[in-house]
Amino acid sequence: MIGKARAFVFPAVLLGLLETWARTVGKGSDAVAPPSAALWAWAGALADGSLLAATGFTLGSAALGLAIGTLGGVLLGTVLGLVPRAAQAGFLSIEVLRPIPSVALIPLAMLVFGFGLRMELSVVAFATFWPMLVLAQAAARQVEPRLLEVARALQLSPGERFAKIVLPAMVPRLFVALRLGVAIALVVAVTVEIAANPHGMGYTLMIAQQSLDPALMLAWLFWVGAVGYAVNAGALWLQRRVAIRMGEAGLR
Repeated sequence: MIGKARAFVFPAVLLGLLETWARTVGKGSDAVAPPSAALWAWAGALADGSLLAATGFTLGSAALGLAIGTLGGVLLGTVLGLVPRAAQAGFLSIEVLRPIPSVALIPLAMLVFGFGLRMELSVVAFATFWPMLVLAQAAARQVEPRLLEVARALQLSPGERFAKIVLPAMVPRLFVALRLGVAIALVVAVTVEIAANPHGMGYTLMIAQQSLDPALMLAWLFWVGAVGYAVNAGALWLQRRVAIRMGEAGLR
């Protein structure tokens, strides 16, 4: 309990210093507000419903984009990991497309989809597709070859081979990829909203900045960080639960 409490000491000190500075040296600043004022602004956004609406849009678009990127990345990565010839054939294309920054896709996505959910989904899916593909490919390569030989001897179909042999062996490594993908999806979703999409937490953060409302801007900034922490904690909890279940199944 004491160890967990220590983790909050440094953030509390920083907030205290920021509160003191904002109320003395930086008093009346259009850029920085006291954390106490940000807390009141956050409460106001919660009361008028804008906080939940923007958070729901950002989390929904991030989750859907992550699901699309994960599905495509895991399926293609598994094929590339199990079929060396396919990996060789796709190597150049992957290495050319993978380094493209996801935010560079925003102008193209706007032309194709316009503003709104579909545009944001496409950019988030592109950003999460590549790490999921690379890590899924690495996980598939490390599947025990004897398990694949047994699957061939049992004459399992490709779908059965994937569901019963390959996927269970890949799950622990895929959860590492999923935790990485969750963080990327949220960051990219907020970035798209700041840059182009008039919805979500990123957009409300930008509007607060343009309105010269530092308290509300700081409130949204802290809230984005809190949401990111909660999402990562949820992914870590799910990873541990799946590991426990798999361990129990192995003991049986």
